[in-house]
Amino acid sequence: MGNLQTKPRIVPLSKRGMSFETFMWVFTRLTALGMYFFIFVGVIGALIMGAMNQMTFVEVVRWALISNPGHVEYTQVPDIAPWASAFWRTVASGMFLTGLAHGIHGVIVIVDDYVASVSGRNWNRYGNMALFFVVMGAGLYLIWMA
Repeated sequence: MGNLQTKPRIVPLSKRGMSFETFMWVFTRLTALGMYFFIFVGVIGALIMGAMNQMTFVEVVRWALISNPGHVEYTQVPDIAPWASAFWRTVASGMFLTGLAHGIHGVIVIVDDYVASVSGRNWNRYGNMALFFVVMGAGLYLIWMA
């Protein structure tokens, strides 16, 4: 079997560099962790505010996904005012923006896999970024004004 030398399969960090693709790979992982963080805050916050005795598990999970006071209106929670605070609207905004950015980036990556032309990929990116800003504006308006 002699002198067989194999090349290392891992490129050292010093030779990798920080490309846009690497940044977006990290971005996807961070947005996923961010969504888990906001869900955790929503569940813990709901339990602290008394949801354990006044809401079903499904209602708590719905609250954790989007902290909207409308999600507790038809539960046995007697006072909805604490659930409609600026803190919970901020949590809902964070969850919404994190999920939206994560999803739009996912759509861009999937479409890029199937579009061969550079101009098609650029149209995909610009179109999805425009969609991001339109949906972001509508979503934040609904969270803060509804």
